[in-house]
Amino acid sequence: MSDPYTDVQLIDKKGLRLDGRKLDELRPIKIEVGVLKRADGSCYLEWGENKVIVGVYGPREVHPRHMQNPMRGIVQARYNMVSFSVSERKRPGPDRRSSEISKLLSEALEHVVLTDRFPRTTVDVYIEVVQASAGTRCAGLTAASVALADAGIPMRDLIASVASGKVGDKLVLDLGQKEDNFGQADVPFAMVGRTGEVVLLQMDGHLTIEEFDTIMEMNRKASLEVYEIQKAALQDRYSSFTEEGEAEPDAPEEEKKDEKKEKKSSPPPKADKEPKDAKESKEPKDAKKPEDAKKPKEPKDAKESKEPKDAKKPEEPKEPKDAKEEPKAKGEKAPVPEEMVEEAIPEKDDKGPAGGDE
Repeated sequence: MSDPYTDVQLIDKKGLRLDGRKLDELRPIKIEVGVLKRADGSCYLEWGENKVIVGVYGPREVHPRHMQNPMRGIVQARYNMVSFSVSERKRPGPDRRSSEISKLLSEALEHVVLTDRFPRTTVDVYIEVVQASAGTRCAGLTAASVALADAGIPMRDLIASVASGKVGDKLVLDLGQKEDNFGQADVPFAMVGRTGEVVLLQMDGHLTIEEFDTIMEMNRKASLEVYEIQKAALQDRYSSFTEEGEAEPDAPEEEKKDEKKEKKSSPPPKADKEPKDAKESKEPKDAKKPEDAKKPKEPKDAKESKEPKDAKKPEEPKEPKDAKEEPKAKGEKAPVPEEMVEEAIPEKDDKGPAGGDE
C-alpha cells in the first residue's frame, strides 16, 4: 500500500513496515545510566536511530533570582537538537520548535518531581539530541526521567513516553522517520508508570474518535514496556556497585559464570592457626593461676612496715633470784598468806547451822 503523498510504500502487502516491524511493534531501545561524570545525573538513550544524551544539575540556586519560588523549587528542561543531528545541517541555537518542546517537557517533569522539598532552587535538565529520527521529544522525556532518578532527585515515579500515528489508513505504533514525515497523523504521548496519569498528549493530523481511542490504548501498553526498560537500566546501574561504593567494570557473562562455579566448588576457607607468639602474648609468663588470684598476697613492703627490722620481741619477765617456787601452770591461783585466810574464815558455833542438827 502506497501513501497518497509519496510513491514510497510505507506498509507492504504482508503488513510489515519499511524497517520490517509489525504495526504494533516498538523500535529497539537501549538505555545507559551515569554516562557523564560532571553531571549530578545523566542518561544516554538509543531509540531506533535516535541518540539522546541528558544531563541533570541541581537542586541549585535559581538565576535570575526573581524566578525563585519561596514555597517550592522549579524544573527547567532545555531541549536542543545539535547542528549535525539531521541530514541537512540545522542552524544552531534555540528556535520556536525547541522552545515549545522545552516548555512541554518542563511541565511534564515538574508533575512528578517533589519540588516542595527544595524551595527557592532549580533543577536544570539539559536534553541534547545528537541524532534525530522521529519521536525525539518522547525519547528526550524518557531519558530525562531516568537522569533525574540517577541524580537522586525525589520523584513520585518515572515517566515513559511513546508516539503513535496513522500511516496508509492503518494505525501504527512508534513512528519511524519516513512514517512521521509522510504519515497522516502523529500522537506523542507520555504517562506516569504506576498511576497511569497522562502528562503529555499532542496530536498532529486527523483521526476519528475510534482511531484516537485505539491509539491511546496502544500508547498505554507501549509506555508500560518502556517503563520496564527504564527500571531495568537503573537496577543495572546501581546493582554493579560494591559495598565500598565504587562501580565494578562490566565483566563478560562467561567470566561471571566461571566465577560463580569456582565459588560453589571451592571449600570454605579454614581458620589460620594462631602463631606461638600470639599464644604467648595471650598467656604471659608472669600470669598466675586463678587460685593464686583469689588469695592476693600482701606486698613485701607491707610486711616490713608491720614488722620492722629493728623491732625486738618483748622479753619475758625474769623471776627474782630469791624466788624458790617454780611458776605454776596456767589456771592455778597464787598462794594466799595464812594470816589472811584466818581472818576471812569466821568462827563456827558448836551448834552448827541454824535450825540444823549435827
